[in-house]
Amino acid sequence: MSNNITNISRPTLRGRPLTEDGNIHHNIQNAVGCKWVFRIKRKSDNYVERYKARLVAKGFHQQQDIDYDETFSPVIKLVTIRTVITIVVSRSWPLRQLDVKNAFLHGILKEDVFMIQNLTMSSIADSSLFIYRHGPHIIYFLLYLDDIVVTGSDDRLLQSFIWCLGRGFDIKDLGPLHYFLGLQVTTHQHGLHINQLKYAHDILSKHDFLFSKPVSTPMSAKTALTTTDGPLLENPTIFWELVGSLQYLTITRPDITFVVNMVFQFMSKPRAPHLVAAKRILRYVKGTIGHGLLFTPQRQPVTLSAYSDPDWAGCPTTRRSTSGYLVYLGSDLISWCSKKHPTIACSSAESEYHSHAHACADTMWLGYLLYEFGAHIQFPVLLHCDNLSTAYMASNPIFHAHTKHIELDYHYLREKIAIGSHRANLCVQDPQV
Repeated sequence: MSNNITNISRPTLRGRPLTEDGNIHHNIQNAVGCKWVFRIKRKSDNYVERYKARLVAKGFHQQQDIDYDETFSPVIKLVTIRTVITIVVSRSWPLRQLDVKNAFLHGILKEDVFMIQNLTMSSIADSSLFIYRHGPHIIYFLLYLDDIVVTGSDDRLLQSFIWCLGRGFDIKDLGPLHYFLGLQVTTHQHGLHINQLKYAHDILSKHDFLFSKPVSTPMSAKTALTTTDGPLLENPTIFWELVGSLQYLTITRPDITFVVNMVFQFMSKPRAPHLVAAKRILRYVKGTIGHGLLFTPQRQPVTLSAYSDPDWAGCPTTRRSTSGYLVYLGSDLISWCSKKHPTIACSSAESEYHSHAHACADTMWLGYLLYEFGAHIQFPVLLHCDNLSTAYMASNPIFHAHTKHIELDYHYLREKIAIGSHRANLCVQDPQV
């Protein structure tokens, strides 16, 4: 939805404004529709907290170059949230949660207003992370639309900061972080544990899988999903809703990320085997409903390491590979990804090298983020893989003549290893997640 909204009071014809004589006006903005959205907001224990109603403009009715030039709604990255939790646990800082009672606070505008976002407090690595420094103390402010997480090094300064926000905005202080974006945060004897127990329960209930028989793996080893096998679904809406819900569940469940990514590739024309595979994920979630992530204190300097591995030519239709990587801050898992390659890898070494480069890029971004948090990282960053050729190519320029088809990834990864920020490491054992 565009940030620039024009209120049109004249009548419209199919979304196009009319002039006073009833003719279509061609020189002013297109009027978009609207709808009421009603929602019951519940707490983590399923207790009804309040009923919400919003009038939402239909942004999909806008026309590019007429109603908007670009659209962008900045929200905090979920990797940033997990990183903040790790930092907070290590430093024993308070972690507070705020909620803006009304996202639109100051009435109706009668004219166009153009505003540039204030960047004096924002993080370079994440535009929705704001940093406030006051003498030796510091406050981190994480913004996700109208949901806010705030933490800092001093309890008094943090409370004063929240009080000042309350003077200018209608904000509700929800106390210590316990339920945020469907994530349940509980105190553990060794740190903080986050999971999506309630969200997973709601998915199972919605699709009638609460009493289903659980399975031990999210996907059968013999499963090979294609775009042609099996009949097309008569009602693909069920599949779309299920896969979309499962994708959000991967926020705290790296164990299902690969298989959810696989079934998500068939959203355009889902078939019966695809729905069966998605339902198997539900049965796996049923047996592991309480799984989540544990964040424990980390000693300084902290180590940043990544494990990467692809399934070379794993797609039976296109023979493209899907790479996956895990990034650890000390012993805490903070980032992961499963992504299908845009091109075909001609060898397993090439496929491994692409995955290696993706993991390297993610650790570079995390390095900038951790620098802003004041965390001391132990260099070089270790990039673990189980392919000997990849480890040699990443560290030895003599292999350059044989790898022209992966030249961009080659130069990127070689540059980071040459300056000493990263080091390729051959790993023969899988990491324990």
